[in-house]
Amino acid sequence: MDLSKILAIGTGGFLGAVGRYWISGLAQRLGDRFPYGTLSVNLLGSFILGLFATLFLEKMIVNQELRLFLLVGLLGAFTTYSTFSLETLNLVRSGEWMFAGLNILANVVGTLIAVWAGVSIAKLW
Repeated sequence: MDLSKILAIGTGGFLGAVGRYWISGLAQRLGDRFPYGTLSVNLLGSFILGLFATLFLEKMIVNQELRLFLLVGLLGAFTTYSTFSLETLNLVRSGEWMFAGLNILANVVGTLIAVWAGVSIAKLW
């Protein structure tokens, strides 16, 4: 990987992480009984990824560094849920319903189990 690609991803990642912190904090002011902050960045990030991935792949020609900056760096740090959503939609569009369902199940249930396992192990220390 060349330096320009690494810098594009890293710069986007920095901005995405800061944006996630800022927007999540604003949205969480709605209340503390529900994770509004996480939901807001996941929904917004998924929308933006769908919009730009489609524009970049079907409507516009943009250089690889810009795609990496926005799609991998910025949105990757803003929310990985957007990538999961796009990949699942692509599986559905290609008729791979079983893999789409498996992807949903594995990501949602798998990450819940992984978080539980991490919490459980941390409590042992």
